[in-house]
Amino acid sequence: MIKRHFFLAAAAVLLGLMVVAVILRIAFAGDEKGAGPGGRGGPGGGRGQTVSEAVATPRQFSDQIRVLGVARGRRSVNITSSTSELITRVLFTDGQRVAAGTPLVELQAREEDAGIIEARARVDQAQRQYDRYKELADRGVAPRATAEQYLAELQTARASLTAAQARRGDRVIRAPFAGVLGLSSVTAGTLINPGAVITTLDDIDVVRVDFPVPERYLGVLRQGTSITATADAFGEQSFGGRIALIDTRVNEQTRSATARAEIPNPGGRIRPGMLVRVAVQQGVRIAPAVPEAAVQYEGDGAFVYRIARGERGSTAQRVEVETGAVEGGFVEIVSGLNAGDRVVGSGLNRIQPNAPVRVAGAGGGARGGAPAAARSAAK
Repeated sequence: MIKRHFFLAAAAVLLGLMVVAVILRIAFAGDEKGAGPGGRGGPGGGRGQTVSEAVATPRQFSDQIRVLGVARGRRSVNITSSTSELITRVLFTDGQRVAAGTPLVELQAREEDAGIIEARARVDQAQRQYDRYKELADRGVAPRATAEQYLAELQTARASLTAAQARRGDRVIRAPFAGVLGLSSVTAGTLINPGAVITTLDDIDVVRVDFPVPERYLGVLRQGTSITATADAFGEQSFGGRIALIDTRVNEQTRSATARAEIPNPGGRIRPGMLVRVAVQQGVRIAPAVPEAAVQYEGDGAFVYRIARGERGSTAQRVEVETGAVEGGFVEIVSGLNAGDRVVGSGLNRIQPNAPVRVAGAGGGARGGAPAAARSAAK
């Protein structure tokens, strides 16, 4: 019996404590709702989410055609042999800069050397015969026709010697133009086959970049138009050049024409085969812009949260905007915002439309929005 009364008393005490807790909670809630202008619920404060602020600021944007291309040397060639032969001498080093006509590789030429010796002997023989009969003809002892016959034989022997020397010259492979040699694995004693690459030669003082241009832009591009190129190997560093030529034909499948740009390449930094991003400038304009983090994309549209002041503090108003170019971390706002409008700078996915917000650094009772320092940072 005593145990039963004990449990009933304990339950009554617990119930009483719960009732007191509920009453206190309701009382505190009433105090918060009735707080004055300087309290937690006043128009200068609000319990909204703390956000960063960005200001729509006029920025310069450029109309650009952005495409990808591949760098090529102004002249590039694979050095090969036209016959199967042993290499007897390698006359260059990897990476060497050479002039046009510089000997690179000498091939075995025993037959050609023997041919030159034989041709020279014939020239000497024909020369002696011609000199003898010319002298006799001048003295009237031999017919002049015989002297002319030996002159023809001398000229034939000289032509044979020239041909033999040319064949011997073909055994020396030379640089067809000035440029820089690539890597090679051939040495003296290597048997080279026709078409096998001995080394590469590139003229890279100026590089060429071929890139596709959509046909809708062909009316505004001209030979000599300036371009800007960048490569992943050099980060944001840009290289200036110009359009040297636009192809006369448009590809029927891609509806684009190939344009060729020439880019000065001092130091040979851009190498043949590099992927290059080409930008062709098409004019400059000024438009309001906000940081990329302030724009949220949804389907084909985009929106921002504009910070609007009200009687009970600042709220985040969802505003549909039309965006344009994206440059340097900023998005062009074509319509929907005016210069000077304040927007939520980041964390848009945590905000509800028309929800109260508090600008970071503005203070609990500030009415003027973010301080000048925050505005400068947003710019």
